[in-house]
Amino acid sequence: MKFKTPIPKTPDLWIKEIAEAYNDAYDTLPFGILVGQEILPEDLFHLGPAVCLKFRGIKQSKSNLNKATEAALSSYVATKEIVGELFDIPQMSFAFSYLASHFGLELIDDLLSTKILDYIENNIDQIIELTNKD
Repeated sequence: MKFKTPIPKTPDLWIKEIAEAYNDAYDTLPFGILVGQEILPEDLFHLGPAVCLKFRGIKQSKSNLNKATEAALSSYVATKEIVGELFDIPQMSFAFSYLASHFGLELIDDLLSTKILDYIENNIDQIIELTNKD
């Protein structure tokens, strides 16, 4: 399958892409006020599925968005208690959601997603540095 943006081949490339995806989601924060809802960085994990579709150039159909969202949110809920405070880092919770969306769309497998998440957890400072908006 050909994508708008190819699937990253290395964990370092995943970090760069996830930082770019997070920044894309972050840019939506000011628009929350238009719909009467304050959006905070810790809410951005909800956008992981939509940004996944956007970055891969996959049609934003209801079916595709539902598959990505179901995988992301169910995995998030199942994992949150296990990882504890790690998901308090907005970039980490977004990275998890973004990768789980790829998994739900069958773009990556379980082994690759686990490998990438382990790498991100050990190198979260790189994503934080690439997403520093201050």
